[in-house]
Amino acid sequence: MKAETLDLDEQSGGPVSVPPLSAGADDTISGLYAEHALGLTRLALIMVGDRESAEDVVQEAFLGLHRRFDGLRDRDKALVYVRAAVLNNARSVLRRRRMPSWFAGTYDPPVWSAESAAILGVERREVMEALHRLPRRQREALVLRYYAELSEEETARVMKISRGTVKSTTSRALDALGRLLGETP
Repeated sequence: MKAETLDLDEQSGGPVSVPPLSAGADDTISGLYAEHALGLTRLALIMVGDRESAEDVVQEAFLGLHRRFDGLRDRDKALVYVRAAVLNNARSVLRRRRMPSWFAGTYDPPVWSAESAAILGVERREVMEALHRLPRRQREALVLRYYAELSEEETARVMKISRGTVKSTTSRALDALGRLLGETP
């Protein structure tokens, strides 16, 4: 049996005890991380707009899975849990950026570098900028459906909404994105 390890509390920054995982849990979580971390980081990047925050969002999601893994009712849904955690953590990052702080200046969104612009091209950058102008829920629905390539059912589970709401939100988001890009009258 593994000894308890120390971790840092998200709120206070102080150490907390993390109980050891059951047999095979470390391998399961490591496998999920190896297979899905890059895609989840890309998903978070679209949501929060900068690489460092996106990586932090994904790390926090996997840390949360590690802490709660033995308490999951259905371990086959661990990926759904992590996707939902990434989405929730991205929302938290965006909320914190909007909140005034006595200790920090205002948040300046990242500027697309010349290298990124050259690689991605003008059209893709315009789509990203338009995507970030959509309401949060519409942006999340589009990113999960078309970037993360989740089904309507999977998107509904991650967003904790009905499948019909995913369909209507996605449809409205595509219409709004088309208007923002000047593709529809």
